Amino acid sequence: MHHDAFFIIFATTKNKNTMKRRLIGLCMALAALANVNAQTQEELWIKNGERNIYGVLSRPEDGAKKQPVAIISHGFNGTHHFGKDYFAMLAEKGYQCYTLDFPGGSMNSRSDSNTMNMSVKNEVDDLLAVVRYFKNRPDVDSKRIVLIGESQGGLVSALAASSKAKDISQLVLIYPALCIPDNWNERYPDVAAIPDTTRMWNVPLSRNFFMELRDMDPYRELPKYKKPVLIIHGDADPVVPISYSHRAVQAYKKVRLEVIEKAGHGFKPQERNKAIEWIREFLK
Repeated sequence: MHHDAFFIIFATTKNKNTMKRRLIGLCMALAALANVNAQTQEELWIKNGERNIYGVLSRPEDGAKKQPVAIISHGFNGTHHFGKDYFAMLAEKGYQCYTLDFPGGSMNSRSDSNTMNMSVKNEVDDLLAVVRYFKNRPDVDSKRIVLIGESQGGLVSALAASSKAKDISQLVLIYPALCIPDNWNERYPDVAAIPDTTRMWNVPLSRNFFMELRDMDPYRELPKYKKPVLIIHGDADPVVPISYSHRAVQAYKKVRLEVIEKAGHGFKPQERNKAIEWIREFLK
């Protein structure tokens, strides 16, 4: 609040009691403003068998005994860092927020930077391990677990939600890479043509990554999730054509597609802010 507000109160208030009440109200308003989005952040490791998953957990300081949680999944060769963009909004909504590094999911992953271990199915399995962890936390409302996934993390979140629909209350997909099976099966139509190592954007991937995609059809799985879904996609995305999200709209029962005009794959700050506002509204 601007300091001129103090001058206005003093200049227009003649009664001392009224002035006192207004000053108390102003102090309370300033205190509330200072506590908006108040949150604590901590590093949190979660085990999935022999795999160790690194992430950062944000928790709102709202005093609630049980809070809903949003779990954020990064895209190909991404890390937990992008998920921090959602901390403030989610804290304001009363949500804990966990943003993770998939083991093998990035050359910069704190969990495991060997991308030869990357696999879509492994990432789904790791995400479900994170869901189980939060479902059993005493400070989490187990009926309000939200998944938010970007790009490949969107594909992973969609598949995870479909496989454990009863555990996920809402799903947010940001330019979800539902095209991944199509892309790689078109590149390697013959199994024998798949090499031991393929480099994608200079990221080495194993033969197993592509073998797992041979029979993967996301659109066969999507209809299993019947709770609310929000999809956000740019209509100029050169990596994941928006047609894949239009097709997803036909597969889901309760779905809303928000399109950002002229946005590509990976939003600019203004576009990300718009996406965050749509998510805020969706989580009401």
